[in-house]
Amino acid sequence: MPKYDGRPIADDPLAYFLTWTTYGTWLPGDARGWVAKPGRLRKPSAAREADARRRMTESPLTLDVVQRTIVESTIRRHCDIRGWYLHTVSCRSNHVHVVVTARVDPEVAMDQFKAWCTRKLKEHLSTQTREGGHVRVHWWTQGGSKRQLYDSAGLEGAIRYVAEGQ
Repeated sequence: MPKYDGRPIADDPLAYFLTWTTYGTWLPGDARGWVAKPGRLRKPSAAREADARRRMTESPLTLDVVQRTIVESTIRRHCDIRGWYLHTVSCRSNHVHVVVTARVDPEVAMDQFKAWCTRKLKEHLSTQTREGGHVRVHWWTQGGSKRQLYDSAGLEGAIRYVAEGQ
């Protein structure tokens, strides 16, 4: 059996801890540091952040309470439809955390969540007055964190963080 942090683990992860941010709220070069492929934390760079900001095609997105509720309910519904076990979800104003057990690649799960949340947010937006006629194109940053959780301690820690650590 493979080892993880010195403890026996299952061959397949128990769950995924998925995190992604809203468009423009955590740019490459950010003062908090930033993650670059293949998932390594990089040091802040004001020049890199300024370059990323210049390349943005829309303003940064901050989700309001109604939009956050739409995201959470969409993720719950998608898990029900797919037969995935949702441990917990928390949508904040500038990021989303999901802990889910799904027998698909974590990239597939994240892409499906983002796609369905985008659809539902656009549907909601179409019922609202569009300021200046702008229709948002970018809702989420590319990629995101896709941690695989192999033991109950890791799973419980992720659930606790999402539920209480925000």
